Formats: sequence, structure tokens, C-alpha cells
Amino acid sequence: MSTIQALGGDRLPNSARLSQAQAGNGVSTNIADRGGDVARSALLAITTTVGATPTCTYAIEGSADATNWFAVSYAEPATPDTGAVAAFNITTAGTTLKILRPNQPWRYLRLAYSANTNVTNTADLTVF
Repeated sequence: MSTIQALGGDRLPNSARLSQAQAGNGVSTNIADRGGDVARSALLAITTTVGATPTCTYAIEGSADATNWFAVSYAEPATPDTGAVAAFNITTAGTTLKILRPNQPWRYLRLAYSANTNVTNTADLTVF
């Protein structure tokens, strides 16, 4: 597992690939490091390809030290001021966007995939 910087603002790089065509259950292949600036928001894009009867459950996890992980608050693009921390499911092919709200105490970010049946995931984090 690699840790990839995604610093945001005028600091480059500002994006990190968490997973590339990853199937199965477990955590994302890579961890994103947004640096110590918790005031930055981020956009998570999960692109899926699917087979028969697809489903996958996703948990967005953050950490201050890359050891102890917790649920990160995210918002849907249609309701960017309404936060949630619950795991969510994807059952179709396409790209799903999640807004990661600023001022949360995470430096490192990963995805946890579970109950994955016939879903292949590519996930990218962009920090602003």
C-alpha cells in the first residue's frame, strides 16, 4: 500500500488515485495524504464497472496518523451542506461523486470496500 500526496490549493500534486480497477473486499490500494491543512475540502470520484447482480458497500475512512481510522463526513453533490458518515452502496456502472467537507481532523484518507459482488472500482481524490 502506497501513500500518495494530494496537498490541494496551489500546492501540487492535488490529486491521488486510491484504487485502479480494484475488485474484491478490503481497503483501497493507496492512501491519500492531504497534508496538515484540515481546512481544505476534497472531491472523491468513484468510477465503477460492473458484472451481473452488482453491489459494493463503501466506507470513507480518515486518519490523523495512518494507523487509527474513522468515518469521514461527506456530502452528496445535490445537498453539499448536509453531511453523512454512513457507509453507502453502489449497484450500477458509472461515476459517483462525494464531497469531503473541510475542517475534519483527517490527514490520510482511504476507502474500505465490503460486500463486493461483481464491481470493479477506480477511485480518485482531488483536494482543493
